[in-house]
Amino acid sequence: MRNENIFKPLTLPNGVELKNRIMMAPMTTCSGFYDGSVTHDLIEYYRARSGSIGTIIVECGFVDNKGLAFPGAIGLNSDDKIEGLAKIAQAIKEKGSKAVIQVYHGGRMVEPKLIGGQSPVGPSAIAAPRPNAPTPIELTAAEVDDMIDKFGQAVRRAIQAGFDGVEIHGANTYLIQQFYSPNSNQRNDKWGGNRDNRTRFALAVLDITHNMVKQYAISKFIVGYRFSPEELEVPGIRFDDTMYLLEKLAAKGLDYIHFSMGDTLRPSIVDTQDPTPLIKKYVTMRSATLAKIPVVGVGNVVNQSDVDDAIEHGYDLVAVGRACIAYPDWVDRIEKGEKLELFINSDKRETLNIPEPLWRFSLVESLIRDVNLNVKKFKPGHYQEKVNDEAYEFLINVELGKDFIKDMQLINAQNFDNEVLDNFAEIKHRIIDSNSSHVDAISGATTQCEAFKKAVTKAMARSNKEAIIAEGGDPNDRAFDVVVVGSGGAGLTAAIQAHDLGASVVIVEQMSVIGGNTNKASAGMNAAETKFQKRKGIVDSKDLFYQETMTGGKNKNNPDLLRYFVENAPDAINWLDDNDIELSGITTTGGMSIDRTHRPESGAAVGGFLISGLVKNINKRGIEVILDTAVTKIVTEHHKVTGVKVSEEDGSIHLIKAKAVIIATGGFSANTAMVEKYRPDLKGFVTTNHKGATGSGIVILETLGAGTVDMSEIQIHPTVEQTTSYLISESIRGGGAILVSKKGQRFVNELDTRDKVSAEIIKLPEHYAYILFDQQVRDENRAVEEYVANELVIQANTLEELAQKLSIDGDALVKTVERYNQFTSTKHDQDFGRITGMRHPIKKGPFYAIKIAPGVHHTMGGVTINTQTQVLNTDKHVIQGVFAAGEVVGGVHGANRIGGNAVADIIIFGMQAGKKAADYIKN
Repeated sequence: MRNENIFKPLTLPNGVELKNRIMMAPMTTCSGFYDGSVTHDLIEYYRARSGSIGTIIVECGFVDNKGLAFPGAIGLNSDDKIEGLAKIAQAIKEKGSKAVIQVYHGGRMVEPKLIGGQSPVGPSAIAAPRPNAPTPIELTAAEVDDMIDKFGQAVRRAIQAGFDGVEIHGANTYLIQQFYSPNSNQRNDKWGGNRDNRTRFALAVLDITHNMVKQYAISKFIVGYRFSPEELEVPGIRFDDTMYLLEKLAAKGLDYIHFSMGDTLRPSIVDTQDPTPLIKKYVTMRSATLAKIPVVGVGNVVNQSDVDDAIEHGYDLVAVGRACIAYPDWVDRIEKGEKLELFINSDKRETLNIPEPLWRFSLVESLIRDVNLNVKKFKPGHYQEKVNDEAYEFLINVELGKDFIKDMQLINAQNFDNEVLDNFAEIKHRIIDSNSSHVDAISGATTQCEAFKKAVTKAMARSNKEAIIAEGGDPNDRAFDVVVVGSGGAGLTAAIQAHDLGASVVIVEQMSVIGGNTNKASAGMNAAETKFQKRKGIVDSKDLFYQETMTGGKNKNNPDLLRYFVENAPDAINWLDDNDIELSGITTTGGMSIDRTHRPESGAAVGGFLISGLVKNINKRGIEVILDTAVTKIVTEHHKVTGVKVSEEDGSIHLIKAKAVIIATGGFSANTAMVEKYRPDLKGFVTTNHKGATGSGIVILETLGAGTVDMSEIQIHPTVEQTTSYLISESIRGGGAILVSKKGQRFVNELDTRDKVSAEIIKLPEHYAYILFDQQVRDENRAVEEYVANELVIQANTLEELAQKLSIDGDALVKTVERYNQFTSTKHDQDFGRITGMRHPIKKGPFYAIKIAPGVHHTMGGVTINTQTQVLNTDKHVIQGVFAAGEVVGGVHGANRIGGNAVADIIIFGMQAGKKAADYIKN
């Protein structure tokens, strides 16, 4: 029977009236900035779901820098977060819903990689009972007091941000629950031991919350408490323990309590023989005091009947989770009597205001998969594939429907630990949710994820061939308007542009992964006179950009190509922005006198961000990408392109018919023989490039008669970690870092051009140096987190301690930094003439250093093109139907590439190649 009371108001103990009994459950979105601040997408996500629903409970905000339990968490840890949080509160309240935010600390459940490699903290130094869980550092008694104060300050910030209430997060095995649990709390002071002592922390957090409400809020500020009713561990929290705690909390005063369960009517997970729902036990066991406090149920609520069942069993309020993601207007639909199914059409992410990280999260599931198809049709069935990463062999079963990826199973799962299984589960979610094998890898597990993705790619290709054969066709008889060779930034950009101008396009990539060398780009994308510069008050000019690039290239740049490059750079920034790839953060690199290096506002490395965004656009358009396939020849008849000859991984060779070809295969830095042929002096140098940067496109085009230019102009990058060939981004120096020698002294203008900085490092007796920076540089550059995670960074609390770890004279290093710091106030370096990237003194500990030396980074030489990106033969005549863009091309950068110009190059000329190839076909 339909219960109409759920749409009627309910008054909380403090007198606040909720307009109905429906809440939106707090759900992890992973959509905050790297520092915990609020993103625009997050504000719009909550705005879209506000209005008809009575109360929105915003996902948990961490109270301390060591408290975030998942990436993309939002913070209540500092006053600078208030402004962003206020925008969420305002977005919810202005549409008529109450805005409540959770406050929490992850405690021992925090992964070290989320907090810069530090150890998490907890009530006791006892790891969580799960594989590879870190052992936390036990909080001292003084630190416990400080932690309670941090919860109080977080509540104050929530009040000042305009929220109507807070929900104290005492569930999900986070810190508050850890203090109450006999499993995680084995202290022998007043905060542990017997059950009464273990209640102290939760009660103290409630006390300080009430104190903050009295000081800063109106009397009708809502205070709720969320709890997990049981723990499986032995010893662990049992239901009678939970009731004991709730009674103590109720005596102090709460406005609601909130069960945290996957199903509103879930029975005990400990006493599995008892089918009684825990809510029924709760109603029976609670005191008269506790009975006055409304209780919230959550879990598997999709339709009116689910709400009715919950209310009937004793809940006063019902929180709706995934259904609110799928249906932002859920209350309106239910009130109209609609019967809903829990799914989301795969082309509705933007329409439903679902942030991209949440779209990939496990909360978003059961999508209709009829939009993002990279293969036109499959023969339904199971396809078993064997793939390898660097350490393991995986046997994966891929189940395909007629036009979608149905399921993935790791057949030999028993051979692997939980970390591998978790990675597989996450990649499986991403692949199935997007109906594409072209999804982002998990940070820190790239090669493993690429193996999982490759199994799906192989299964899809095999299934597609079988489907074509079943219909009497020839799977090798394939024709497109344009074949793009290479899937780096230039190739993806060209493919998108050509597709949008009406051409049928396929991308052919010799490697197993999409992205090429662009994946490794870190600094940003140079452009002058952009809208983002203007918003930040940066005055720049294309002429100055031209002059500085020409000077950096030692006047060897092709003037026509360079002029096209600088004139069209702002349009390329806008094109990316129009395709949801926003590069609005701005820094500088060596050789530039103005901040014109555009990067993600978050400070993330530009390469992965760019490829991720371009791949989403590829998926959105259904552009096919063929991996593990090498183009060996461009086929022509009567001087016109007719296709490309390709060699697949299994050795089969066939022809893909085409009217035009775009070569975007990158440079040749990873081809040792080719590098030494043109530059014998670079023998033995490591390279920052991926192993596919072999110059194959140059060879193919030379066979066709293409001319080349500047082949001996090969750039070495000054800051390369030599054991891993990891490039340390120029944005770190642009953000304020310095270079010091083994003597602890500076020896160069760190932001001079790459060739000059590299030469000065090579001149040092030790032939290496250290890049040195402080916490402020780290805070402003997310790339540092990757260096920390890969154990490339040496860290110390003081410069003297850092010097000791580096075996450098401490006094010399301190004097060097002090002298540099003096220069930052005037923005003029009297020793080496540095005038850019001197953003602040190096004085905020901890301090960091990475040992670096030069490595082969970029090949400025390549095939000759004109400004139409048409490939020219050795006589400078156009080769009809053949276009090229990116590092495969020579002439743009001259004798030395400026940092940030390569990313601009691939987008600017990738756009042009796509446009001109489409024009060529039409004409």
